[in-house]
This record gives sequence, C-alpha cells and structure tokens, in this order.
Amino acid sequence: MDRSVSEKDSKKSHGYCLDKWRRPRNREQLAAYVREFLGISVPDRNLCPEHQSPLDYLAYSFLGDASEAHTRDIVVWANRGGGKTQLGAVASLLEGVFLPKCKIRILAGSQEQSQRMYEYLRDAAEQRFPEQVKGRPTSNGFQFKYGGDVKVLAQSDRSVRGHHVQRIRCDELELFKPEIWRASQFVTHSKDDIPARLEGLSTMHRPFGLMQEVINTTPKNRFRVFHWCLWEVIEPCRDRVCGRCQLNDDCRGIAKKGVGYFSIDDAIAQKSRSSLQAWRAEMLCQQPNLEDQVFGEFDPRVHVRKIGYNPNLPLYRSIDFGFSNPTACLFIQVNKAINEVYIIDEHVQNKIALDEQARIIQEKVPYPVAATYCDPAGNQRSIITGTAVTYEMATLGIPCRTRHSKILDGVEKIRSFLKPASGHPRLFIAPKCQNLIRAFQCLHFKRQNGILQESPEKDGVHDHVIDALRYFFINHFQYNSKINEKGY
Repeated sequence: MDRSVSEKDSKKSHGYCLDKWRRPRNREQLAAYVREFLGISVPDRNLCPEHQSPLDYLAYSFLGDASEAHTRDIVVWANRGGGKTQLGAVASLLEGVFLPKCKIRILAGSQEQSQRMYEYLRDAAEQRFPEQVKGRPTSNGFQFKYGGDVKVLAQSDRSVRGHHVQRIRCDELELFKPEIWRASQFVTHSKDDIPARLEGLSTMHRPFGLMQEVINTTPKNRFRVFHWCLWEVIEPCRDRVCGRCQLNDDCRGIAKKGVGYFSIDDAIAQKSRSSLQAWRAEMLCQQPNLEDQVFGEFDPRVHVRKIGYNPNLPLYRSIDFGFSNPTACLFIQVNKAINEVYIIDEHVQNKIALDEQARIIQEKVPYPVAATYCDPAGNQRSIITGTAVTYEMATLGIPCRTRHSKILDGVEKIRSFLKPASGHPRLFIAPKCQNLIRAFQCLHFKRQNGILQESPEKDGVHDHVIDALRYFFINHFQYNSKINEKGY
C-alpha cells in the first residue's frame, strides 16, 4: 500500500499525527481518523448502566480487543436513528482500505435496508477515498484497490450460501427470515491473515423475535453484544428546563451529558407521536414492542409458577388438531373453589399420525381426565377418510367435546383470567409449557394496509397452542357446553 503522505493529509490531533494512509491503532486514533477523514464524530460515552457507546462497537469491529484470544462475532442492539447502519458502512470502508484482500458482504432484512448501508459505504469511498476504488462501482458492489471488495446480497438462501468471505454484516437482523440468518452463519472464512467475523445490527422490535433469540439464547462467548439507546447518541442539552421537557420522565438530566448528534427536538416529536411501548422499544431499547400483542396482560413474573399435577383437582385436555401444522394439546386443572386455572403441561408436535398423537397425549399426563375439548372443525368428515377427527379420536380412547364460538370471545375469556377487572390473576402456567409462554408473548393482531385489525394473526407458530386454550375456556366456562350430538 502506498504510504506517501501529503501535507494536506497529515494533521495533528490529540498529540499524534493523523495520516490518511496510516491505519489507526487505538480507540483515540480511530475516533480522530473517522472525524477528520470521514467527517463523522462517533459518540464515545455510555450514559446508561451496562450500555456501550457507538465508538466501543466501531473500535472492537475494526481494531479487535487485545485482551481476547480471538475477536468474536458481533451483535449491535441500538435505537432507531442510533447510527447502526452508518457505522457498519464505516467499518466496511476501513476494512477495505486497510485490510488488503478483505472481502465484505452486506445483507439486510430488506433490499432497501441493504442498499442504505451500501450507499453510505459507496458514497464515502467515492467522495473521501476515490483513489482506493478500483473501476466503477455498480448498484450492488465495487472493488477496492488492494484486492478487497464489497457486495450486496439478496435475502435468499441461494444468494447467501454462494459466498465464502471474511466479513458479513447483517443489517436489521430482526427482519431476517430465520433460515437466512442460519445460512449466514456459514459464510465467513478466515483468509489472508484476516479473521472471519459475522455482525448483526438491529433494533429489537418484538418479543421472542430473532434479535431477542440471538441475544438471550446464544452462548455468551459466541457474540460480543454492543447495546446503546437514544441517550448514547443524544445531542448535549444546554438550555432546557428539565421539569418542562417532555423527555424528563425518561431522561432525568442524562442529556446534559450527551455527546451525540440526535436532535432533542426530534426526540420530543417522535415521543409525542408514538405509543409508550413503541417509544421504549424503538428508542430506549428497554423491551420489545408489545403494542400489537393480543395478550398484553400476560406477565411471566406473575403467570408462570412452579405447578404440577394435583390429584385433588380435575384434569382436562384441550386440543387443536394439525398435521403439517402442529397438533397442540394442553393439560389443564381447575380449582373451582377459588376459580383458578393451572396449565400443567403441553404437547406440541407436527407430522405425526393421529393414532400416534393420541398415544403420546394419553401417556404425557397419565391420570384420569374429566373432559377433552377441541376445535368444532374436528366434527367435519374428511374427504380422504370419510370420518371426522373427533370420531377417530373417540375410537382411540379420547372422546372430545366441542362448542362453536367467535375467536374474540375466547380471547376475552382468557384475558379475564390473566388480569381480572378486580381481584388477582387466576391463570397460571408451569415453566415447562414453553410453547404456550412464548405464544402469549408473541401472538399479535393482524395489520392490513398499516391498520390494526381485530383478529389475531394466524402465524402458523403461536396461534395453534392459543387456539387449544381458547377451546378449553369456551367449553368449560360457557353455559350449555355439551358433548356433540354424535356422542363422541
């Protein structure tokens, strides 16, 4: 690489010489270099406990950490407008300039998002480092002078699996299809003394979405997580009175220590036009967005407790049948004296024949059953077999009861047990019922043309186990609940 330096490019900053063609070697040099040659001041202070600053991410991404045996993969969880995409582009540019033969791939949850990071990178390369760009950039990639290149990948399994490179940056990870994220794990390979690394950058939009899964369930030594929110990127507050500011409930004077660029006026405007849940999720990065959640009343700290089979209480089963989609069966007990419901176990499995499902259900909780409830659609005769599922289940030793109802009637009944208008919660779930717990947190209302609908989204994942619970409440707590007219 050409190390010649012109007087114009050579400057003094923080007591050391800034050279456009000399690689920054520490955090301070990196901050000064990016400010001088890219015109970007990267916030370098964490204002919330256990958060990191944007500069912490950039420094680790480009410089690594001398205290670690190897640089880990990276996940960035930050707010909207928190600079994730731009910083990913800056890291990519620095790698292309200072790491000869470094090959970089950009993949995002949407093609538009991929183009955003790429456009930041391409524009900065063409305007600030034109001598490092080889040939003419295309709409989805370009080459660097010393053998490296950058390309934008499409959100397809075929596109992702066709590459073996040192770097891949996955922007807006929350919007990824799970199978694409899994495929991206196998893209990076160390080569030419450049260690392989994968990076995922995103806000956390929804409970039990991909971002939450990656952060909470991946072994701690797998990823280095960088987490910041609005306060790490807020501009310094100089002349506002805290008691009169709309941000005060959340800020509590934090912004007076701000070193970032995010306009306080913009933050106030965004807070005024968003729901509290959206504000907390998108800007404060405190929790996933729950505003579309069907069961906002559900709280694992309240409703999940250690419970098991009680021989002094009646046992019920409630089933939502499926084959390609899972069959979901809940095992439920009721304490009539205090009007409490306990879900003690669950069975959720697909692609199993009905007789095998029946066997598993009978053996799962092998105690006397007062009644089994199911979907009224189970009474319909199959075109293939000529019999109804309820009839077949009865012949297998599981007679089922059904009752027609509206979906929202069942939803409302469940809500009344989760959080009654008066009194204490009356619905409790054993920790082993992970599918049901996740469904309570993830099931959301439909959106059509941006408008929230009244019906839950049939997502094929979380709706089946909730449907099974609905059948129980509709059958058990509604008057005139009866065995269907066929007697099975």
